[in-house]
Amino acid sequence: MPILPTDRDPRLITVRRGGSLTDDHHRLLAEWAILCADHVLPLFEQARPDDTRPRGALETARGWMRGDVPVRDAHRAAFPANAAGRDQPAPAKYAALAAGQAVAVAHVAAHDLGAAAYAIRAAAAEAATRGQGEAARVAERDWQRERIPEEVRELVLDDQRLRSPICWNVFDD
Repeated sequence: MPILPTDRDPRLITVRRGGSLTDDHHRLLAEWAILCADHVLPLFEQARPDDTRPRGALETARGWMRGDVPVRDAHRAAFPANAAGRDQPAPAKYAALAAGQAVAVAHVAAHDLGAAAYAIRAAAAEAATRGQGEAARVAERDWQRERIPEEVRELVLDDQRLRSPICWNVFDD
């Protein structure tokens, strides 16, 4: 299931590509996506302590934010992070996918919501084994919302409302 809409929201397209997203706001979205992915990364690292691809993707994303990593290299780092989740239990798989989405924000800002959605799925999948999946979904969603940078808060919350149906409804209240 795709988590990016067919029609892209110009608010999530950078100014240089014809949208209205500033570079500063793009970096804030990336910072939030990294935070979301990093929050659940231990679920992957517990399952695969020898596999550094998702953590490496987050470090690459941080490098892009600092201006040390070109967009193309950040975009390429998403693929190994995503591949790390293949054939893993759901919590580890979704945590790896969250990292892949977070680093992909450098290329397409709208991947911020993908990082958040996969992080919520990771937390819910881990708690589902104890019958607490829904409570974990809500707790992770609320944790993330508390950390949305104020400058992009309304944009992110509006995007969550619009895209929740294609993001497994993880952002629903």
